[in-house]
Amino acid sequence: MSARERILDAAADVMRERGVARATTKEIARAAGYSEALLYKHFRDKDELMMLVLKERMPAFTVTGEPGRGTVESNLVAVAHNGLRFYRRAFPMMASMVAQPPLMAATRESLRKYGAGPHVPVRQLAEYLDAERGLGRVAADADTAAAAALLLGACFQQGFLRYFAEGAAAADPPESDARDLVRPLLPSLLP
Repeated sequence: MSARERILDAAADVMRERGVARATTKEIARAAGYSEALLYKHFRDKDELMMLVLKERMPAFTVTGEPGRGTVESNLVAVAHNGLRFYRRAFPMMASMVAQPPLMAATRESLRKYGAGPHVPVRQLAEYLDAERGLGRVAADADTAAAAALLLGACFQQGFLRYFAEGAAAADPPESDARDLVRPLLPSLLP
């Protein structure tokens, strides 16, 4: 395993255990078995490291199916299942950040710098639903932005509840949990 990969693994572990706010690059480097100087040879700063941990060490959070492929329902179930897994695993890392306004502001700016943030998956899901509407697979009068916000908001809330109830070691939710979140949206989405 390369030094970069070991550092990313260590960063994910340290950020999960201590939270993003309390994780230091020195501690991450030590956990990986490297010097802090080597860490900075691979990563510009802690912000970049955090973004790459979210991108490469968290469950894949693809928010779109390919319009016209599969069924709208099965595509939404896949999105919801990915969302449930992502949010459940992200909470331990992000909780300390949200509790500290200066850190939250810095993280918000860092996410903007990388074109990321919590609004991106919601927008992408709404765009997917709009494309399905163009194919006649979503009702012409469906509020796709609201449906995307409701589904991903429910995933966020359920991820938090699972983390709250079971802690950082909670198992990933079953796909049936995702189906349960999608089912109530279908009457307003499908033609």
